[in-house]
Amino acid sequence: MTNRITLAASEVRVDDHIYNGTGTNAHPTFAWETVTEVRVEDGLMLLITGNLKGLHGEFWLEPDEQIVVMRYPKSNA
Repeated sequence: MTNRITLAASEVRVDDHIYNGTGTNAHPTFAWETVTEVRVEDGLMLLITGNLKGLHGEFWLEPDEQIVVMRYPKSNA
């Protein structure tokens, strides 16, 4: 089960999924991307999707800026 939650950018974790779509009319499953790295640069949150050595996306947000993510529960395995 996934949970779609709204939280501050500073609370985003690696493996969360963020929306990178063209709008509400786009097919939603084509636009959710996995966060592979989270870091702070110059007081801003930098969320990276994909591989830094290849194609990737960057999302720059204020630490308290609200963002919607999908978060999968951690498995106990």
